[in-house]
Amino acid sequence: MEKKTSNFSGQLGFVLAAAGSAVGVGNLWRFPYLAAKDGGGLFLIIYLVLVLTFGFTLLTSDIAIGRKTQKSAIGAYEEMHPKWKFLGVLTFLVPVLIMTYYAVIGGWITKYACVYLTGQASSAAQDDYFTSFITSPVSPVVFGLLFMAVTAFIVYKGVEGGIEKVSKFMMPVLLVLVVIIAIYSLTLKHEDADGNVRTGLQGFLYYITPHFEGLTVERFLQILLDAMSQLFFSLSVSMGIMITYGSYVKPEVDLNKSVSQVEFFDTGVALLAGVMIIPAVFVFSGTDGMGVGPSLMFVSLPKVFDAMGPAGTVVGVLFFISAIFATLTSCISVLESIVANCMEIFHTDRKKTTLVLALIYLAASAVIALGYSVFYFNVTLPNGSSAQLLDIMDYVSNSVMMPLIALLSTILIGWVKSPKYVADEMERGGYKFRRKRMYYVMIRYVAPVMMLVLFLQSTGLLSMIFK
Repeated sequence: MEKKTSNFSGQLGFVLAAAGSAVGVGNLWRFPYLAAKDGGGLFLIIYLVLVLTFGFTLLTSDIAIGRKTQKSAIGAYEEMHPKWKFLGVLTFLVPVLIMTYYAVIGGWITKYACVYLTGQASSAAQDDYFTSFITSPVSPVVFGLLFMAVTAFIVYKGVEGGIEKVSKFMMPVLLVLVVIIAIYSLTLKHEDADGNVRTGLQGFLYYITPHFEGLTVERFLQILLDAMSQLFFSLSVSMGIMITYGSYVKPEVDLNKSVSQVEFFDTGVALLAGVMIIPAVFVFSGTDGMGVGPSLMFVSLPKVFDAMGPAGTVVGVLFFISAIFATLTSCISVLESIVANCMEIFHTDRKKTTLVLALIYLAASAVIALGYSVFYFNVTLPNGSSAQLLDIMDYVSNSVMMPLIALLSTILIGWVKSPKYVADEMERGGYKFRRKRMYYVMIRYVAPVMMLVLFLQSTGLLSMIFK
């Protein structure tokens, strides 16, 4: 068994690795979509408030628990309270499910990066290109397996020599690429067939201006819940990842500063992703091109890049490379969480554990990648949406398990154990827990209620109750 002698080299290494986990594909396609759908600046204001309150509470809890116990999810919750080991098992199962499909999405992004690098950008802008690709029985499997293999290799190299080393390179490059594309998006200008001129600046103003048209109590609640659910995607909370990463943090590191830096980096990239995507889509497609999920990244954006002319190929290359970096750092953290838990459970070393899990997830990734062709079927989820294999895994892990885990963890920390358990770790080394009072109120009173509402809403139970 590998003991926790493997650590991040210091605060910078931890912050970049944690930010790498937090900054994932959800920041690049889900955040801009939600901002465009949920009132622009209104969504941004609500999201920022939630990041500084709920996000801070959940992120602080995970990281502090990890460092205090020096264990991953299962062992950490068992040490906190033996009867609550089941919560650790539930938390462990989230990355187990996510890992089945995350490399598949990474493979999709890698495919598009290759398309743009080889000068075939115009083909990616065709209406049926994405559908033809994911329904192929070969291509998505190959790219998914390639992405999975790279992820496994980095985790195999260890905490400092693999995860931290890659994060220290990728995260600064990712930030630079996002800033470059965001600035370029603001300079765009296009005249449509009717003579209407749209500019990137208009798209930016659409993005940051609060839209209150048609706002009702029910609508506001939906925006609030959308913003709350984005926190799970954005901050990698309630899935055991930050508990695992927290267990690698040295005692002398100031967790207060680290948490604030992860919040700032993750939220900053999400906001910049909106500046990068929304103005560009607005200029060439208006608000109609801002579809949900994959259709934004793999359908709308290639059309936008194609409309830019020769410059669009360059922008497309930069965008999909930045997307690869964001997805890879997140995929690494998901696999690392599984590896760390398995090492503790089975008392095996890192290399052997990583190799076994790599083989398992290479097979799982192939099956999920074939979910749109060989293993295709269609079911209706409890929330009313239709789903295939990938969608089912995503729904169970993100819409059911993560809100439930967040709810149970707030009850455990706030009422069964004590908020002092986390506060003491935040003050370890003589550091001041600056938002201590807010943390106590959030973890005991506010967060449990909101987590319960989010769980009921995301599973479709809320609409059934008030039907």
